[in-house]
Amino acid sequence: MLPLEQLVRKNIWSLAPYSSARDEYSGKEAHVFLDANENPYNAPFNRYPDPLQRELKAMLEKVKGVPTENIFLGNGSDEAIDLPYRIFCEPGRDNVVSIAPTYGMYQVCADINDIECRQVLLDDHFQLHANTVLNACDKYTKIIWLCSPNNPTGNSLDRDEMLKIIESFEGIVIVDEAYIDFAQQLSLRRELPTHPNLIILQTMSKAWGSAAIRLGMAFASKEIIAIYNKVKYPYNVNLLTQQQAIEMLKDPYEIDKYVRQLLQERNILMQSFSELRICEQIFPSDANFFLTRVTDAKHIYDYLVDKGIIVRNRSRIQLCQNCLRITIGTRTENNELLSALRQY
Repeated sequence: MLPLEQLVRKNIWSLAPYSSARDEYSGKEAHVFLDANENPYNAPFNRYPDPLQRELKAMLEKVKGVPTENIFLGNGSDEAIDLPYRIFCEPGRDNVVSIAPTYGMYQVCADINDIECRQVLLDDHFQLHANTVLNACDKYTKIIWLCSPNNPTGNSLDRDEMLKIIESFEGIVIVDEAYIDFAQQLSLRRELPTHPNLIILQTMSKAWGSAAIRLGMAFASKEIIAIYNKVKYPYNVNLLTQQQAIEMLKDPYEIDKYVRQLLQERNILMQSFSELRICEQIFPSDANFFLTRVTDAKHIYDYLVDKGIIVRNRSRIQLCQNCLRITIGTRTENNELLSALRQY
């Protein structure tokens, strides 16, 4: 890895962050707050939330096994995806490399920040090859994006190939593990102490069943997290989100029930779907969804919409021609999908 100072944009490295009222007295007890121009009425919603989410991070440390100084919390994973462009990439000059097909926000954020996003096609089994990814890089490549389990393909990427990329690339490697709780493959979080160029993204939206609260996580070296915190907006995670996440983390084993049930339903739905006349191929999945190639994705999608059933048509994405992505629902929802398609 290159020295962090060489990777970070010069203006960001020298940036003096906004100092919020809550930052300035950090570490001391207080009970009268006359510093932030807040309304003294309507507690607790009248007060700004903890800008560094200390209580929530302390609970996440126990669940994720990552020290609080190595945790960034954002407004969904989207914030944790956008910030690296603003931290590391000089608009109009630098570039990033991502696999394809993959999650579309890496490209969208690149476009918003005026950064070239070079896409490297996966093979016919939706697997990556480290050398192909590395060969797409040049001296202006600051970030490599990997998503495992990948979206929309559902499969986990080869761990050895990912590690080869992390160990060979001199810039930042970001591994999006939004669906890792559904996979047999272990998270790469344990690799953080020995790979200072690695950033891991996770979320409360999937296995935790909390998409509505918009809480994303980034795990990285304390030096990278410090820069994340310098660039983020002061109160980026609101009080209601912090409170709900803390409540969920009080019983972290509850998500094991969600995951077991969803995996069971996934196996049943995939098997039943494979027996439908419209199904041409189902791809292996380590997520709470699966990708399937069908006879006529657009017509089937429109048919399901008319039935009030929404899936995702991924036909416009590279390597996913005539493919639908189907999220695993409840047994009732899955059966309604199957029933409708048997009548198609």
